[in-house]
Amino acid sequence: MKVVTSGSAYLDIDAYACAIAYAELLNLQGIAARAVSSGPLNASVSKTVLDWPVRLDDYLPEAGDEFVLVDVSDYEHFDPLVVLDRVVEVIDHHPGFEQFWAQKLGRCADIRRIGAAATQIFERWEASGLLAHISEQSAALLATAILDNTMNFTGRQVTEADVRAYEALRRYARLPKDWPERYFLECQALIESDLGAALAADMKRMKPDSGLPQVFAQMTVWNAQALIQQHRQTISRWLAAQGDDWLLNVISISEGRSYFLVESVISQRKLSDLLRVDCQGGLVIHERSLLRKELMAMGS
Repeated sequence: MKVVTSGSAYLDIDAYACAIAYAELLNLQGIAARAVSSGPLNASVSKTVLDWPVRLDDYLPEAGDEFVLVDVSDYEHFDPLVVLDRVVEVIDHHPGFEQFWAQKLGRCADIRRIGAAATQIFERWEASGLLAHISEQSAALLATAILDNTMNFTGRQVTEADVRAYEALRRYARLPKDWPERYFLECQALIESDLGAALAADMKRMKPDSGLPQVFAQMTVWNAQALIQQHRQTISRWLAAQGDDWLLNVISISEGRSYFLVESVISQRKLSDLLRVDCQGGLVIHERSLLRKELMAMGS
């Protein structure tokens, strides 16, 4: 059995979609596979997405099972059910561990800069000759993951491959033209319904030498300005309880901007050093959307 899984902290729409869609492809190819995760889903897996008739498998890996990792390559952040020595394939778009996996897995390690890991899974479907047989739900999941990870194609790391994959998958999924707005509005409503859970589900603790605030949370919504105006006090109080050094990146899809909420002096200094911006007032509006991983690359 091949167990297709991802990271430990949480499962976003990219990891969720990749695990399900790749397990489907492997099974079509006659390779027994299950999509499995013990991590919680974050707000990018919206209610409509959860209502689609497709799910992760309720399966516990057994001795002899092999592992395929999607949307993660840092072995310190694998799902705890993964046995490192039995990882046989890694598919990821986060840089940093290319050499490790190239030496360990050779061509079975596909780690490259691209908008979404979902695009890499689409390419496997395409190369297999089985794309015409992809389920409507897997196509919809992969298309939605590309939307989310490319911030509706406004992010810096968008490639032609991401655009081409989305257009093909949208047709197989029969998604409506207004799906991007509907999806991101739904994610925002889910976030606002339980801000603490949403923050916890997409928060990373940075290493002390990273040059970044120790607590780094991220949200992707349709209208960041409205969310911050309505909920700033609640958000700030929750993040301050996690430590004195924190930052929240709220990506505003409708505007193509990032809103950085950063209220402690030490955190303001770090963000100022990275972006050369004035952080006084505790809110920085960046005229282009920035992903957390882009700031992590700047800090490294």
